[in-house]
Amino acid sequence: MTVVTDPAVPAAIAARRERLFGRITKAAFYLDIAGLGWLVPLLRIAAGDSPRHQLGELRQVLLVPLAGIAAFLLLWALLAPQVRTSLGAVPGPAQVWEQVGNLLDDHVAERTKEAAFHARQTERNRRLEADGKADQVKWRSYTGKPTYIDQILTSLKTVALGFLVATLIAVPVGIMCGLSRSVNGGLNPLIQIFKPVSPLAWLPIVTMVVSALYVDPLDWLPKSLVISAITVTLCSLWPTLINTALGVASIDKDLVNVGKVLQLSTATTVRKLVLPSSLPLIFTGLRLSLGVGWMVLIAAEMLAQNPGLGKFVWDEFQNGSSSSLAKIIVAVLTIGVIGFLLDRLMFALQAAFTYGMKR
Repeated sequence: MTVVTDPAVPAAIAARRERLFGRITKAAFYLDIAGLGWLVPLLRIAAGDSPRHQLGELRQVLLVPLAGIAAFLLLWALLAPQVRTSLGAVPGPAQVWEQVGNLLDDHVAERTKEAAFHARQTERNRRLEADGKADQVKWRSYTGKPTYIDQILTSLKTVALGFLVATLIAVPVGIMCGLSRSVNGGLNPLIQIFKPVSPLAWLPIVTMVVSALYVDPLDWLPKSLVISAITVTLCSLWPTLINTALGVASIDKDLVNVGKVLQLSTATTVRKLVLPSSLPLIFTGLRLSLGVGWMVLIAAEMLAQNPGLGKFVWDEFQNGSSSSLAKIIVAVLTIGVIGFLLDRLMFALQAAFTYGMKR
């Protein structure tokens, strides 16, 4: 008996595989943004690609970085006990991880106390209302100590405010500098003078000015947050401003000439021609500004003793307990991880808003 084979079947399988590989290729960019690029070789192997080639790629994107981290942890565990400080030996990875658990336990315990406080307050006020003493009802906020998680959230809120204000200032000014040689010539000397100024120099000036002008602080916007946010703004706006001006100045002159021929308004020219062409450099400046702002914030919080991770590090240094050094290292690693995540967030936004962007 002769078996008749359908020649369309292999073609259909090949077309299906081609579509699958196309989807994997599209997903690879976004997985890389999320730090999950090591999944791509596994997906390609599952789709039928050459295991030998993809395992080599997997080694480069996953095993090599993991080996580097493992080597760092091993060296840390071996060398840390040999270094003696005023607070004792430098803690190794195990001691630091133990403090991570302790800090999380402290946060959970503090939130439990807060919930119990609000429950007691609600019950007391309910009884007063039931007894006809509504005039004695009082609602108070919980005043417990801020936990490590609270300090992280405070720092994130502060850097977000400072970065937002810096962006709202830097992008428009950068566009004006890029479009006008006169504006650029007038502002460039000021940019070059103020760009290298340290946050430690800005902080006393900002503190005095805010204390003089912001006399009645709002509950949701405390004076300490304003001081730290303005310091972040003053130090982080320069990369965005400079990159925006460079991006606007380097756009194709033919585009500008087309806008003039069509008699587009300045606002329309900026919106339709200037911004789309200069977005890659603007986002590069934003990524740099956010990194600078995060570093500046920690220094400002340490110096001004404003709530946040910087103050946590300084308080633990002053505390001088046996666990202080391990908690400081936890804070250092936290600062680094958050800085990395903020950069990936900006990179994801850059990918979302910039057409055809390449890493």
